[in-house]
Amino acid sequence: MGEPMLQVRDLHAYYGKSHILQGVTFDVGEGEIVSLLGRNGVGRSTTIKAIMGDVPPSGSIRFKGREIVGLKPHQVARLGLGYVPENRDIFPGLTVRQNLLLGQKSTRHKGRWSVEDLFEVFPRLKERADTPGGVLSGGEQQMLTICRTLMGDPDLIMIDEPTEGLSPMMVELVGKLLAEIAERGVSILLVEQKLTIALRISHRLYVMGHGHIVFEGTPAALNADAAVRKEWLEV
Repeated sequence: MGEPMLQVRDLHAYYGKSHILQGVTFDVGEGEIVSLLGRNGVGRSTTIKAIMGDVPPSGSIRFKGREIVGLKPHQVARLGLGYVPENRDIFPGLTVRQNLLLGQKSTRHKGRWSVEDLFEVFPRLKERADTPGGVLSGGEQQMLTICRTLMGDPDLIMIDEPTEGLSPMMVELVGKLLAEIAERGVSILLVEQKLTIALRISHRLYVMGHGHIVFEGTPAALNADAAVRKEWLEV
């Protein structure tokens, strides 16, 4: 096991005067699905935004061995870090296929995903290839957002609350997609509220409470730790 693909050490971030992240430390290995769990407002989304450079971080963030603190979001993305924000960022007037093609970083470089690949993994998007993004259901838009990010061929993809507001059946499909992505060697950092999907697909989990990590371990270890779940996760 070489150095992890993403190493976050003693990460701090502020919104105005509020000290949101207070020394967050975690790793994501190659082809690993890691979930960041916790209640709303503990700093999970801020952690991803700080890694992307959307929120100015202090501390150390190493991606593929390189320090990225201080880089701009587009520079971070160019290094191979994909980010799927919570707000399902698609172009409603463009078709599914056009949305996917816009995600390509370069037409010269052949990434590990083509539109056809994604249609194979996601027959539902294929059926809707020529449909405008704006008329898709919330779950389909979520899949399209993830797939569009994959078209940029990231080595690691960070996904913020992908199953928020989705039907149980769509949650299943998104879970399947994430497992498939990891199998192709792409690492995933998942910010998730739903314990069930995180426990099922993650290799490791971190739980956040008040701006720092309060638990790290396998799904089985979290499942066995009722005290941590009760204090930091259950509503």
